[in-house]
Order: sequence, then structure tokens, then C-alpha cells
Amino acid sequence: MAQRKSLDAIQAETQTFEGKPTLKSISRISGLAVPTVSRALNDAPDIGAETKKMIRQIANDIGYVPNRAGVRLRTGRTNVISLVMSTEHDLMSHTARLIASVAGGLRNTPYHLVVTPFFPDQDPMDPVRYIVETGSADAIIMNQIKPEDPRVAYLMEKGFPFATHGRTNWADSHAYYDFDNTAFGRLAGDKLAARGRKNICVIAPPQSQSYGQHMVQGISESCEAHNMSFEILEGVTSDTASLVVIEHLKDYLKANPKTDAVVTASTSSAMAAVAAVEATGAQVGRDIDVASKEAMPFLKMFRSDILTIAEQVNSAGAFLAKAAIQAIRDPDAPPLQGLEVPSDQSF
Repeated sequence: MAQRKSLDAIQAETQTFEGKPTLKSISRISGLAVPTVSRALNDAPDIGAETKKMIRQIANDIGYVPNRAGVRLRTGRTNVISLVMSTEHDLMSHTARLIASVAGGLRNTPYHLVVTPFFPDQDPMDPVRYIVETGSADAIIMNQIKPEDPRVAYLMEKGFPFATHGRTNWADSHAYYDFDNTAFGRLAGDKLAARGRKNICVIAPPQSQSYGQHMVQGISESCEAHNMSFEILEGVTSDTASLVVIEHLKDYLKANPKTDAVVTASTSSAMAAVAAVEATGAQVGRDIDVASKEAMPFLKMFRSDILTIAEQVNSAGAFLAKAAIQAIRDPDAPPLQGLEVPSDQSF
């Protein structure tokens, strides 16, 4: 029977290893059987965490890389999770942080991250269909979720593992992680009411997407409770290019001089709002408040009077990675679901 070797013996063998690294190489160095080594590298639940760590360290030290073609022949899996994302915009590193956090969540697992882009003039269904029909990934993670997202409907119909950054109307039935944008909208309104504001301009996210609808719902509830009024800025969203947002908001503020607050949902649109407010001769925090959520602590350094709530994108990516893996390995288990709820102490 194979017997696990001491750490000193393992270290000595890895330092002197020569040749092509294989599962048998790792087995010989560790003293563990090849099936045990294989199961450890594939994150099998019956293998202890310390054993997995030791096996992965040996694999890393000797340069072992699994043959994906061989893995697919043996298991029918690719060990790939695809993050499907639009190329249209990057909200002050929001996209980069999500990619990095999903990749971090897959670290020390057998799964590799592949980013699958789609373009503004392309049907968002195209990359999803391609992945499913070609079997080029074991699961999909995607964002920019719509209330009745056709991609989610398709994946549920096909029984293909997936997780979403955002919620659909069928969220009870699939894996997701979301930021509670209804709570954000409500808290923003409550904060502005406490500061005596009455007339709010909202640079809203796209209303075709769930989070945009949720945010507007929260602002509406707060305005009704505090007898405030709000209006959504037409012609732009919080994803629109900053220069366009600036021009639209400048025109709005000139036409609506009683406006005393702006609420938005991205760092770039918050900065555009500040530029527009200051271009009209008003001062942020004194004449007009600007409130926004952000994925990284930046806005307070730009203007200290901006009201901000942090969205923990790093937590989202790590959770989505875990949710996608569970959807692959245990499709009959209840889907993992997470909701980040900002508190009234967030602002």
C-alpha cells in the first residue's frame, strides 16, 4: 500500500525532479496512489484539505499541467468555466474586479476561467448558445441580467450549469449573487431626505436590466415616504459615456433649477454628475448632493462631499465561482444564492 512521505522527503524529490511531469510523478514523490493524486487534483470531497494542498504544491513545483483533452475523454468535462461579458463598457474597473474575483474563487480548484466576450451589435444569446452546443465549458457565469433574461431561460431549459450576477424573475430556481439595489435606492433617498433635499434627478442604470429597475423602485419608495419628487434623466444611463452624461445633466439642471440632488449607480456617472453640477456654478454637497454606489473606494478622493455606498464586487466573484462549481457537481442540490444588503450605516 502506498504511504504518504514526509514533507522533507517530498521537498527533496521535487527539487531534484527531472523529466516530463505526470500523475505517476506526483504519486511517486508524494507516496500516494495515482487515483488519490487524481482525485485530489480534481478537488474530490473525500480527500482532506491538507492532502489536496500538498498534492497541488507538488504539481506546481514540478510543472505538472493536466491534459485537458485527456480529462475531457475520461470525464466528459472541460474543467472550464466561462464568464460571458459585454465589451461595451467598463465601469471604473468594475469588470476587471469581477473577472479577478471570479478567477480568485477558482484558484486551487481544477477549473479554469475563460472570458467569452460579446459585442454591442451582437445577440447576447450567441456566446451562450455556442458554449452549450459545443460543450466548450462546464458552466457559465454572466451579468447584465434582465428580469426575464432569454439566456437564463435557455440555460434552465437545457439544464446547463450557470450562475448570474444579478437576479431574474425566476431567481428562486437558479444560482445568483446580487447587490440589493432596491435597498441602495431607498437608502440614498432616505439620506437625501435627512439632508433636506426635495427634488432628485436620477441617472439610472438601463431599465431593461433587473438592477436598474430595482434601484428606481427603491428611490420611488423613499420619495413617496418623504414627500420628495424624482425624475429619471432621459437619453442616458449610468453606463453612458461620461461626456454625454455631462451634457444631458447640464441641460437638465438649467431647465430644472430646483434640483437639489443627483443619484446614480456608477463611479463614472457620479464623476460626470459632479462635472455637470460644477459647470452650472453650483457646489456639490452645498447646493446639490450627489449620491452613488461604487465598486472601489475612489469617489471620496475625487470629491469628499459625494455620498457613497460600496458594492463588494470581490465577494460577488468568489461566490459566483463557488455557485458555478456546485451547479456542475451537484445539479440536484438547491442553487447557491447570495444577496449583499447595504445597511443604513453605509452612507
